[in-house]
Amino acid sequence: KCRTGPLDIVFVIDSSRSVRPFEFETMRRFMMDIIGSLDVGPNATRVGVIQYSSQVQNIFSLKTFFTRADMEKAINSIVPLAQGTMTGLAIQYAMNVAFTTQEGARPLLKKIPRIAIIVTDGRPQDRVTEVATQARNAGIEIYAVGIQRADMNSLRAMASPPLEEHVFLVESFELIQQFGKQFQDKLCGVDICVEQEHGCQHSCVSTPSSFYCECNPGYRLNMDGKTCSPIDACADGRHGCQHQCVSARGSYSCRCRPGYYLNQDKRTCSMIDYCSFGNHSCQHECVSIPNGHYCRCRSGFTLQPDSRSCRATDLCNGVDHGCEFKCVSTEGSYRCVCPEGQQLQADGKACNKCGASHVDLVMVIDGSKSVRPQNFELVKQFVNRIVDLLEVSPHGTRVGLVQYSSRVRTEFPLNKYHSADEIKKAVMEVEYMEKGTMTGLALKHMVEHSFSELEGARPLSHNIPRIGLVFTDGRSQDDISEWARRAKESGIVMFAVGVGKAVEEELRAIASEPVEQHFSYSADFTTMTHLVENFKLNICPEEGKGELEIRSPCECEALVQFQTNTVAILQSLTEKNILWACSLAQMTARLEDLEKQIANKK
Repeated sequence: KCRTGPLDIVFVIDSSRSVRPFEFETMRRFMMDIIGSLDVGPNATRVGVIQYSSQVQNIFSLKTFFTRADMEKAINSIVPLAQGTMTGLAIQYAMNVAFTTQEGARPLLKKIPRIAIIVTDGRPQDRVTEVATQARNAGIEIYAVGIQRADMNSLRAMASPPLEEHVFLVESFELIQQFGKQFQDKLCGVDICVEQEHGCQHSCVSTPSSFYCECNPGYRLNMDGKTCSPIDACADGRHGCQHQCVSARGSYSCRCRPGYYLNQDKRTCSMIDYCSFGNHSCQHECVSIPNGHYCRCRSGFTLQPDSRSCRATDLCNGVDHGCEFKCVSTEGSYRCVCPEGQQLQADGKACNKCGASHVDLVMVIDGSKSVRPQNFELVKQFVNRIVDLLEVSPHGTRVGLVQYSSRVRTEFPLNKYHSADEIKKAVMEVEYMEKGTMTGLALKHMVEHSFSELEGARPLSHNIPRIGLVFTDGRSQDDISEWARRAKESGIVMFAVGVGKAVEEELRAIASEPVEQHFSYSADFTTMTHLVENFKLNICPEEGKGELEIRSPCECEALVQFQTNTVAILQSLTEKNILWACSLAQMTARLEDLEKQIANKK
C-alpha cells in the first residue's frame, strides 16, 4: 500500500477505435492494480474515472465510490466508445468538471494533491499543450502514460515537470500490467516524512514526491511553512471576558483585574469584599474598594489619624448653629447641609436650588496611575458633591462624565441619565483606569465628542451654557494648549481643578477668563471641600451676585477687620456695664432714703 497521505486521483482513459477490445481489458487491469495499492475512502484517497474518444464520458466521480469493490465493479462495466482521440477535450473536462468540489475534489486549501493519470495509445486529434498548461496551473499534477503508438511529444506537452518522473512510454498493452507495478512505486514515492529531514515543528504529511507540514490543534502554520504559533483566541473579541482575556493554545480563559474575583460563569468579575475577612479593625464601618478597604465613621463622628478609630464631634448639639435644614459636625467645627437638589446660600445656613438650572456640564476626571485607587474614590465623591449642586433633568441640567489616562473613555454622555440619583450611582460604579496622563487628548475628546448633539449637548442656538470641568493631579504627558484654546473658542466655559502635583501653568491654560474665578487647587485629596464651594459660587448665578469675595481668614485685611469688630463689641459691653453700675448706685441711694423716712416715723 501507499504510505503517502490522501490523494484525489482521476484516470483519463483513451477508448478510441485504435484500442482493440483485448487491449482495453489490460487497461482495466492497470487501473484496478493501481487502485488496489491505494488506501481509498472519504477521508483517504478518492478515485474518479473518465474515458474519452471523440467525446468524454464520466464513468464515476471522486464522490461516487469509497470502496475498491464498488470501483472495480464500475470499471468492469465500462463500454469503450471506439471513436476518435480528443485528448485535449478530456483534459479540459478533468479540469472544469472532474476536479471540482461539486464532483468530490477536496478544496485546494486542504493541500490534498490532485492527480490526473492519462493513458493513451495514439496521437491527439486536438491541441493539448495550452489546455494541459491551464490544468497544471490549476493545481493538477499530470502523469502521461503512452502505449505502443503514442506520440512522445504529445506526452511531454501534457505531463507535469520534471518530465522524467511524469512521462512513461510502454511498448505494448501486454507490458502495461508489469509497468503498473513500477508506476505504483512512482505514484506512491518515498515517504519523505519518515526517510528525510522535513523540519516540521509539529507533524509532517507525505504527498507523492513531496510533503507538507501541519500544526497541532490550537496552532497555526507560520509563513515559513514549517513552524507553528499558538492561535490567539482572544483576538476576535468574542470571548465575553469582562476584564481580561488570556490565550492558551487555541483556547482562552478570563482573568479579573487585581481586587476582583472571577464569577462562576468564568467571564464576569466581582469586587473582593476585603471587609468580610474580619481583620479590618475599623471601629465603625468598613468600606471595600479594589485592592483594599478603608474605615468610615458614623454620622457625628470623625475618623482619627490611625484611620480606624472614631471620635464624637457633635458640635451641632452644643451651639446655636442656625442651619435651615441640617447641621453636620466636623472635626472641631460644623457645617450646614441642604436637601438633595437644594443649595446652601452665602450665609452658610439657608438653602435653595442652584439657579443654573439649564446647563450642559461635562466633567473630565484624571484616572492616571498617580491618583491611586483610594484617592480615586474621593474624586468620585467630589464629582457627586458637584452633582448635588445641580437641578438635573432632561430640560434642566445635563451631566456627562469622561475619564482619561493614557487613553480617553466616556463613562456616560450628557443624554444618558436624567436624575441626580442615576448619575451618582453611575459615578460610584466607574472603574479606575490607571496608566498615563494625556490631558490634551482628553480635552480633544471633550470638544469633538462630549459636547456633540449626538451625545446629548443641546444646540448652540438654544443658548444653554456649556461647562467643562477638568480635574487633574499632575503634569500632562501631551500638549494641552491647542485643545484648551479650541474648547474656549467653541463656547465652552472651562473650569480647571488641580490637586497635589497639578501644574498651575496648565490649570491656568485650561481655565476660562477671568482665570482666578475658573481654576482651583487643593494640596491633597482629603481637603477638596472648598473646591466644591468655589465651583458652586461660579456656576450658580444667585451665589455670585454682589461681587462675593472669598477671603482667607489669615489675610492681613481680614485680621484688621476682625480686630475692629471685636473692639466694637467689647466697647458696647463696657458701656452696658457702666450704665448698669450707675443704675445700681441710684437704687442703693433710694433704699437708704426710704430707710431714713421709716426711722423718722417711728
